[in-house]
Amino acid sequence: MLRKIRLTFAVVFFAAITLMFLDITGVLHTWFGWMAKIQFLPAVLALNFGVIVLLLLLTLIFGRIYCSVICPLGVFQDVVSWTSGRRSKKSRMRFTWSPAKNWLRYGVLVLFVLALVLGAGSFVALLAPYSSYGRIVSNLFSPIYRWGNNLFAYFAERADSYAFYEADVWMKSLPTFIIAAVTFIAIVILAWRNGRTYCNTICPVGTVLGFLSKFSLFKVRIDPEKCTQCSLCSRGCKASCIDYKNHSIDHSRCVDCFDCIGTCKHGAITFSLRKKEKPAPVQETTDTSRRSFITAAAMVAGASALNAQSKTTDGGLAAIEDKKVPKRATPLVPAGALGLNNFVRHCTACQLCVSSCPNGVLRPSSDLMRLMQPEMSYERGYCRPECTACSDVCPAGAIAPITVEDKSSTQIGHAVWIPDNCIPLTDGVKCGNCARHCPAGAILMVRIDKNDPESLRIPAVNTERCIGCGACENLCPARPFSAIYVEGHEVHRTI
Repeated sequence: MLRKIRLTFAVVFFAAITLMFLDITGVLHTWFGWMAKIQFLPAVLALNFGVIVLLLLLTLIFGRIYCSVICPLGVFQDVVSWTSGRRSKKSRMRFTWSPAKNWLRYGVLVLFVLALVLGAGSFVALLAPYSSYGRIVSNLFSPIYRWGNNLFAYFAERADSYAFYEADVWMKSLPTFIIAAVTFIAIVILAWRNGRTYCNTICPVGTVLGFLSKFSLFKVRIDPEKCTQCSLCSRGCKASCIDYKNHSIDHSRCVDCFDCIGTCKHGAITFSLRKKEKPAPVQETTDTSRRSFITAAAMVAGASALNAQSKTTDGGLAAIEDKKVPKRATPLVPAGALGLNNFVRHCTACQLCVSSCPNGVLRPSSDLMRLMQPEMSYERGYCRPECTACSDVCPAGAIAPITVEDKSSTQIGHAVWIPDNCIPLTDGVKCGNCARHCPAGAILMVRIDKNDPESLRIPAVNTERCIGCGACENLCPARPFSAIYVEGHEVHRTI
């Protein structure tokens, strides 16, 4: 019964969190957004003390329930391990007890904490379990999901139905895609062969909760009087934490999956309150583990240096070139982030905001110090003042919830005009696109020669009114570089 209850909750959490990253409508977060906010590391970074206390109490009472129910990466490993075990009855009994590699577990935890304190967001994001799963879904599963959606949209359109609509499928960041792919491969290999190896050797959240679970009130226990040392529990334990010879369980690695309770044929294993236990006799054991450790990470950073910003216009029926990213001195981060430093320190690079952005503005950074953390760019769209999707979904406090009114008065950057690219100056034709579409009224078209009433007009930017939404940059017809682009601000301000 315990196992069935655990599986039910685990499936619900896993499916809901996965669908949040896949959702193209923005609706599911309204129902399931709280599941992202109760993830351990995002709650810590957001200083959500209520959630932190709840998770700690849950661990101190029941053990590592978080790892087996709430954490999507943990449940994903269970899915992979279960799939591997379905091959044959023998393969379902493929595990064995092995001593904990505490030097590795606590070594990674120390490095993780240091990176967190020093603001090395790339390293923190690389190890955070919730963020790792988010990147896997956003970069590997989401394109497949969207292609499937677009296939339905294709047939629905021909049946005069609007039940589906097409969604863009594009690679937002090659380095992030590579890291997500390597993480996926490493975790699948480990889980396929050895179950919860990643949770019990690498994951810093698992190490912290594992330490606390040693003191939990309820634990999985072996009754030596009923145990026949058949080893079924040990061979079926994906955490490799059951030493059946000594009737002991390493509760720092036990994830409370309750598989062993159902495996035991003699009722020797129970989940019960802690009692004083007599120390079991120490026997020499040999580590026969086949567990292997594979970690890989790809840190690919940098983009091609931008040369002179040459451009061509769309020229009527001529092919329109894609926009290219301008070189910004300061990256753009969304309203609600308060500023670049605050954003970098809190963001776990889970990609939930990237998946939720309806305008294609957010994409993972390729800069080494902010690798995988989202930044804004306006080649595919601009940040509409009425949209607060990213601040609504962020679970880590990197983008605080913000109202439409506050966003419309928050300056995240300012527009910069580049005369060498501007069509009235280079081609001698009228334009004014930037001024017509500026929602803040920060761009005014003025004559090139104020004494000539027939002279063409060029934009003049009022940086005090500009909020940095990027409408001017996105809608500028100059190609491949816009004649106007947005430069970010280190600290946001209210105007």
